[in-house]
Amino acid sequence: MEKKVELTKNQLARLPQYLAFFKKCVDTGLKYINASIISTALSLSEEQVRKDIQVISSVSGVPNRGREIKKLIADIERVLGFNNTNNAVIVGCGHLGLALLKYDGFNDYGIEIVGGFDNDPNVIGKEFGNKKIYDIHRMLGKIKELNALIGIVTVPSEVAQKITDNLISCGVEAIWNFSGIKLKVPSNIIVSDVNMAISLSELSHKLYMQKIKENNNGK
Repeated sequence: MEKKVELTKNQLARLPQYLAFFKKCVDTGLKYINASIISTALSLSEEQVRKDIQVISSVSGVPNRGREIKKLIADIERVLGFNNTNNAVIVGCGHLGLALLKYDGFNDYGIEIVGGFDNDPNVIGKEFGNKKIYDIHRMLGKIKELNALIGIVTVPSEVAQKITDNLISCGVEAIWNFSGIKLKVPSNIIVSDVNMAISLSELSHKLYMQKIKENNNGK
């Protein structure tokens, strides 16, 4: 029976960093790695790295060598679910939706975009990034045909809840929400919110604090 691994929000944020770093290490020919090397390379606490690795690793480390990097990569991809490709559709093919539709890096994260939906006749029937855009009124039959379990919502906030309800009725089990509002969903539906307002506020505040610091240092 596979061990169930519960990750904190902070650990989920760090694991993709580890994964990218480990893949670079493999490309250089490195076979083993330890927490000290990882923490130095990624500017993280060594104790923090050690705890993260212990949580996800399926094997013990080798004395004086650390853990095998390829096994760490396999463990991270397993825990994050990257080994099981899930089909996804994008609803709302404006500028953001089209950018996501054309992005070819989702496969690295176990997600394959299989199509988009919109009500704009100027984009319906066209392909972007080899992904076809369908009439939004065809969602019910088409999503089941595409076997999509993930719905990426990039529509305006005023219609986001209705679109989400429709996606759930079509059999979608997870929502990646770019609408900026809190969606109401059944307890068995997974929702991940992308709040660009919060991210931009954090960025703007950090820039403000940096300028304050620079001004104070200049006195």
